[in-house]
Amino acid sequence: MRKPRDFDAELRSLEDKARDLKARKVQQLGELVISTGADALSADELAGALIVLAETKDAGKREAWAKRGAAFFQGRSRRPASAPDRDTGGAATQPGGAPSASGGAGAS
Repeated sequence: MRKPRDFDAELRSLEDKARDLKARKVQQLGELVISTGADALSADELAGALIVLAETKDAGKREAWAKRGAAFFQGRSRRPASAPDRDTGGAATQPGGAPSASGGAGAS
């Protein structure tokens, strides 16, 4: 005869995995904010910019942002230990990102 499945144990295991994935996602988002230099923004500024980005339906803008993000990650993977370059890149990203965010709100 088969051993009965312990559904409660399986459910607890799945809940633990989901909790771990959520924690990892939060940590990675925090690391992304720091590596882009966006941690220099206030929470209100960052939230406002993210809201504008999320509300933008213009496929061209979203594609341009995706290309810029891909270039950021490719450049970072080639030079992982160059902190001055990362700081410069973060500073360049902020001014470039701010007009895009306000331009997106003005274009809507």
